[in-house]
Amino acid sequence: MNGQDNPTPAQRLRDLLHAPGLAQVMGAHSPLSARLAEEAGFEAIWSSGLEISATAGVPDANILTMTECLNTAAGLAEAVNVPVLADCDSGFGNVNNVIHMVRAYEACGIAGVCVEDKRFPKLNSFVEGNQDLAPVDDFAAKICAAADVSDELVVIARLEALISGQGMDEALRRAEVYERAGADALLIHSKRAEPDEVFAFRDTYTGQLPVVVVPTTYNRVTATELADRGFAMAIYANQALRSSLKAMRDTLASIRRDGTTHHIEGDIASLNDIFALQRVPRMLEQQAYYESLGRKIAENAR
Repeated sequence: MNGQDNPTPAQRLRDLLHAPGLAQVMGAHSPLSARLAEEAGFEAIWSSGLEISATAGVPDANILTMTECLNTAAGLAEAVNVPVLADCDSGFGNVNNVIHMVRAYEACGIAGVCVEDKRFPKLNSFVEGNQDLAPVDDFAAKICAAADVSDELVVIARLEALISGQGMDEALRRAEVYERAGADALLIHSKRAEPDEVFAFRDTYTGQLPVVVVPTTYNRVTATELADRGFAMAIYANQALRSSLKAMRDTLASIRRDGTTHHIEGDIASLNDIFALQRVPRMLEQQAYYESLGRKIAENAR
């Protein structure tokens, strides 16, 4: 049994949502990127659907299966000591899919799941295309099911009314429904270049749930501003992947152009840096320890 001295990942994520100030969460798509986010001091990891699908070379449109997304999320959770919050799109199907999803993600040590109220299959919120919302009662049923299946796992309901063009009144109506359905937090999503929509939502929402934001397009907003406005958590959902793409393109172009890696060696990570993130020193220590122990046991048995 876990007590206050040994909280579960879900308890730690729940504490972040209810703590004073703003929790900062970084998107990741691999154990390596998750470790870099943890190293930078982020308090939790977002298992990003966009990043996972992008690294697979497919659109963020429910093309990957739940199992593929789960395997990545599980790898992140195993790699770091901070909670992992998983982007679970629209729940990978209907209520029964959500029930299966919650059980599977919880069994893999995931701290929380975030489900958005768009129709399955969903399309990335920043892509021009079908952003139709699911019927509110259908999505409320998914939240009810997720909350009933697990008392531990954090369930975040992601509101897409502003993305779909349904407006603030619909976002607030759905927020009330999802709170009643048992959500642990709300994520209000917007694609405007300024944070006015999410600020207006936070000012108008009168419920009791923590509110989460994803400041991708309104990127001038600061963590201090978000905290002052009463938000509980900010998810930087794709910046790590986007920065790595630019860096890789620049490096590859330089090598191809110059025919040597000499000029870029000072700008890229060392092999020792890679080895450290891979935990190679720990592996070698373990190997030496157990080989020595094995020799001692064998000698004493003679």
